[in-house]
Order: sequence, then structure tokens, then C-alpha cells
Amino acid sequence: MLIKYEFLKILRKKSTLIVMVASLLVTAILFGLPILRYQTYNQEGVITGLAGIEYEKEQAENYSVPLTDEYITETIQEVQQLFENPDNVGYDGYEQFLVDSAYWDGIAPRERLLNMIAKNYVNPNESAGYSSLADLDISEGADFYAARQEKIEKLLNTASRELSEKQKNYWQDMNSKVDEPFQYGYYEGWEIIISSFELLMFALLAVCIVIAPVFSGEYEAGTDAVILSAKYGKTKLTMAKIMASYLFGVLAFTLHVIVALGLPLAAFGFDGWDLSLQIVNTTIPYPWTFLQAVLVNLGVVYLVLFAMLGLTLLLSAKMKSPYLVLIVLVPVLFIPLFLSPNGTTGAYNLILFLLPYRSTMPELGKYVTYQIGGLVLDVFTMRAILYALLTAVMLPLARLVFKKHQVA
Repeated sequence: MLIKYEFLKILRKKSTLIVMVASLLVTAILFGLPILRYQTYNQEGVITGLAGIEYEKEQAENYSVPLTDEYITETIQEVQQLFENPDNVGYDGYEQFLVDSAYWDGIAPRERLLNMIAKNYVNPNESAGYSSLADLDISEGADFYAARQEKIEKLLNTASRELSEKQKNYWQDMNSKVDEPFQYGYYEGWEIIISSFELLMFALLAVCIVIAPVFSGEYEAGTDAVILSAKYGKTKLTMAKIMASYLFGVLAFTLHVIVALGLPLAAFGFDGWDLSLQIVNTTIPYPWTFLQAVLVNLGVVYLVLFAMLGLTLLLSAKMKSPYLVLIVLVPVLFIPLFLSPNGTTGAYNLILFLLPYRSTMPELGKYVTYQIGGLVLDVFTMRAILYALLTAVMLPLARLVFKKHQVA
């Protein structure tokens, strides 16, 4: 009953309604923009919005195939044959490219696939497009997956990464679990979700704004004396406030998640949920499908939410005004927005990848590694452990601080 009372107390505040409606609107706008601004091209010109999405899906259906070495060899040969005809080739002073029907019929419908194939054969951190396939030697076959392994070896042995042998072995072992050959297909909706996770920080902030007055609001209203002098004020009621805060926080944030994920999936469809992440970037080491990657990262985001709710409650128990809570909380959440990593090693970068804002971003292809003694951890595991520990520490502290609050 106490939890229900405290939950309804949070829910019935006019400020709660205002903050939640505004936050849901912002979330809908942010995750709806890729739909509204979507555009693709054909020979007639640009196709925008839902019509463009439907057109791309129709084109992609013709290339939903297993990427075997034989298929990739044939595909590269087709591109090379197009380049052999001088009438098909244009030049902009930097590189050759295909023009007219050679491009629109032979390249455009599968350009993303061709670019992914081309990039597999260049060194790490180098870019490449379909035009680089014209000069690729495939006299003995494409050896696509051998080239992938070679590229990963180069990436792991890059001096600037400063990876230990244990770290290299960790990533090699993970890469060995990636299923081959890759199945290619349409995955636009899932890619948009994965690349937009950090936008959920606005929803997280909104939830924390609503929770900020849970304890400090009692101080401000002068009701702390009544609560703390009551029979169960320092025990059951305090715990009820914490549990009600978490219940509200999880439900409110989940509503935002439904909007955030629902919009792209409604527009782009669920196609691609079971496809391998490696069709975006062949050097991604995680042996997951798009759906698995979304669920894993979403799990980490919820752990960040739990820790931030714990921090909000601790600050609320310590400070006499909800505004003071937010003055501390907002920089914690959003200062990392203005900081960028300059690599994947060194204390600065490794700490930055663990801060709340950055922890919502999957960082799937960066090989961010943490080593504690002989234990090697990837960034997802490290984030999960860190935020679970922070939650476990801050919740008892919030309860203790409120219990020991001295009534004025």
C-alpha cells in the first residue's frame, strides 16, 4: 500500500504529466526524423519518406542472399565487366565511376552491398567504394572471409591500439564465433535504432527530473519532520519511496523505448532482425544479429537508468531542493556529449566510454577493451558491471542519508 501511495503521488503531480508529455514528444520527433527525412534515388530523381523506404525495400529483396565466396566472386566479376566498357566509365579527377544505365541498373540497387564488399579488402581505417572492385585481383577467387580475417589481424596488431596478447586472443576468440557465410538482406530499421540509442538520454533525463523531488521535495515542503517521526518513516516509507521511484522510472522509460523503437520499425519494418551485424562492417567482432545487438545494448541502457535513478535519489536525499539535484545531475548526464574519444586506449578514452551518455552508444566495431589483471572485458560487459555496482552502492546510501536527515 505504501508503494502504491508513493507511486500515485509521483504520477498525479501536474509536473510529472508535463515533463512526460514533453519528453515523449521529443522522443517521437527525434526517432521520427529519419523517417521524415529519408530519401533515395533512381533515374527519375529523388524519392522521399515512406515511398523511398518502400522503393529501397523492393530493391533489397533481389539481394537477400548468402554471401558465399562464389557469390562474391561473381558479383565482383560483374562490376569489373561493367568497368571494362569505356562508355560506362566517368572520371572526376580522383577516381573512376560508372555512369548512366551501367550505374543505375548494375550498381545502384546493390551499392550498399558492393561498398561493404569493397571495404573488406582495404586496410583498417581506410574507406573504399564499389569502384575499387574494378582493380581487385580475384583470379583465384574472392577469398572474402580470408580477407576479413586478415583485416582483423591487422586491426588487432595496430600499434596505436596497444592490445596485450590476452586482449588479442579475447577478440580473436569472439570473432571465431561469427557465423559464415553472412546472410545479406534489408536492415535499415535496425541500423537506425542502433545508431540512435544516445537520443534516449533525453528520456532518461525526463525520468530523473520527475524523481528529483522524492526526498528533497519533502524537505522543501517541510513534511520531512512528519515522515521521519512516524513509526515507519525511516524504514518502510523510505523503502516505499525508493521502490515507487524505480517502478515509475522503469515504466516511464519503457514507454519512451516503445516509441523510440516502434517508429523506425513501423516505417522500415522488422526485416533484418536475424541478420548478422557483419553485413554493416565485416570487422565487427560480436557474433550477434541486429536484434541481439539491440537487446544487449538496451539492457546496458536500463542499467544506466537504474544507476542514474540511484544517483538522483541519493542527491534528492542529500539536497534541500530538487533544482539543486538537477544542477548536479544534468552535467553528469550531458557533459560527455561534448567530449570525443581520440582512440580506444588510455585512461581518458576508457573512462569516457563508461560515462552515462557514451554508455548508451553500442561502439560495436571499436574493439574497446578493459583488462583487470588477467581478466579481459569488452565494453558491454564493463558497462554492465559498473552500472550494476553503482546502483547497488547508491540505493543503500540514499536510504541511509534520508534516514539520518536532521529535521530543521
